[in-house]
Amino acid sequence: MGALSRNELRGIMADVLAAQGKSIPAEDSAVLEQIGFRSLDFSELALRVEDEIGEELNFDAPELRQIRTISDVLDFLEQLQAA
Repeated sequence: MGALSRNELRGIMADVLAAQGKSIPAEDSAVLEQIGFRSLDFSELALRVEDEIGEELNFDAPELRQIRTISDVLDFLEQLQAA
């Protein structure tokens, strides 16, 4: 299938938030805690990305602890797809 673009990843993230009645801010610098994006939401996002690209994403929990903003999530998912 192929890697998803940053905009496509952002769109999937917006869908995950919308399912909970939340919206994604325009700024990628928004802090996840402030928009209510939790680790469970990240898991949902990762599963949706895996479905889209047809591959499993391999990452360790310690890597996730450094994610603080929307931009961090998008950067992380871009790197995982490139690995």
